[in-house]
Amino acid sequence: MRPYTRALVNRRPLGCLVEIAETLVLTLVIFLVIQAFVAQPYQVQQESMRLTLEEGQYVLVDKLTPNFDSYSRGDIIVFTPPNSNGNDVVPFIKRVIGEPGDTVEIRDGQVVVNGVLLDEPYVNSTTTVPDGRGVWQVPADALFVMGDNRDNSTDSRSPSIGPVPRQNVIGRAFLRYWPLNALGILPTPTYDGVPPAGQTDAQPSSQ
Repeated sequence: MRPYTRALVNRRPLGCLVEIAETLVLTLVIFLVIQAFVAQPYQVQQESMRLTLEEGQYVLVDKLTPNFDSYSRGDIIVFTPPNSNGNDVVPFIKRVIGEPGDTVEIRDGQVVVNGVLLDEPYVNSTTTVPDGRGVWQVPADALFVMGDNRDNSTDSRSPSIGPVPRQNVIGRAFLRYWPLNALGILPTPTYDGVPPAGQTDAQPSSQ
């Protein structure tokens, strides 16, 4: 047994500080890895997803599973707006309406994909066409997105946005966690009867 000495007593506080510092650094590294590759928080800063998501709410964005499971119609995604410049751009949050190769049409205030009318109970306003164009063909490796608050959403209907390249997508929002009274999983709707891209039930009307 080592004798009790002043030197041993003096070294103990330093050792505790080193252990605390190592723990903090390890925690920070784990947090950064999770945020970079697994999931990250996102604050809703627009009104384009009302009433599904309100301005100021926080969601958790899944960045991992989209590497193995592609984005699907109905997913809510966070992305960097196309044609944006600089590092201070606020990411957008919208809903996927058209997958690669889909034909998306706005007809009489409603959305038609591959010739089939979508049932969209989450939409709180009529879907309009900002620039008069009503039919889009979604490019390969891109997604056609719209906000649920259609009258107050800058999305793929706008020439300044258009279909969003897959490389611009940050991840899929899956959990609303703040405020606590709004805590809940964000459900992904299903759209029965929509055929795969290139297999339309009807030809889109010309506009």
